[in-house]
Amino acid sequence: MYQQPQIYNLTQEHLNDDELFQNQICLDMTNNYYWSDDWSVKFYKKLAYEGFISTTYETQGGLVLLPELQFDYAILDFKDLHISKKVKKLLKDDNYSLKFNTNFNQLISRFEIQHKDNWIKGEYIDILNSLYQSSLDDNFNILSVELICNKTGVLVAGEIGYIIGSIYTSLSGFSSKEKLHNNCGNLQLVMLSNYLEKNNFSFWNLGHPHMKYKKKLGARIYTREEFLKRWRESREEIKK
Repeated sequence: MYQQPQIYNLTQEHLNDDELFQNQICLDMTNNYYWSDDWSVKFYKKLAYEGFISTTYETQGGLVLLPELQFDYAILDFKDLHISKKVKKLLKDDNYSLKFNTNFNQLISRFEIQHKDNWIKGEYIDILNSLYQSSLDDNFNILSVELICNKTGVLVAGEIGYIIGSIYTSLSGFSSKEKLHNNCGNLQLVMLSNYLEKNNFSFWNLGHPHMKYKKKLGARIYTREEFLKRWRESREEIKK
């Protein structure tokens, strides 16, 4: 696995300097991770707008923001969606419903329980909460995606991401490990894809391409250059 030699500090000023950002940071294929102690909502939104996906990292001095301008991205065009036989059966049985923005706090709690190396914590949760609680932005919105069992009303799978223009970007998710809810994680992905297509999104940014489920879903791998070209074309689009 590639080991970045040094992780540089990234600031709002770096992003605002168009020549520096476009001609150095974007073209630098030896660096993908950066760090920052700027936990402002403004900075987080600017990072996302420029194509970074931010996580966190625990240092001796405390938690820092870890923005990443990835080398490669997994992108799903909805025409490429693959639905397995098991998920087709779940869709036909119609025992689950997809809801939005009703279980934000519960989703955050499920991430903490399920993921050993959970990075949505501390100040990062504060940022997401601020964005989630704020009035709708014209070009940036947090989306809480929740798959609910119709019989029990229990949250069995879900994820949190954000919408910029006509693009949806995934951050993190979970799915129930109970045998009763087998394949519900895949069901949530397929139902979300169908929702995004129906609502005129351009594409789904799934982030890192290394997880097998993304390719099985139908995602294709884009280089940073290819991704940023599509990203910039769609981040200002208004969904009709």
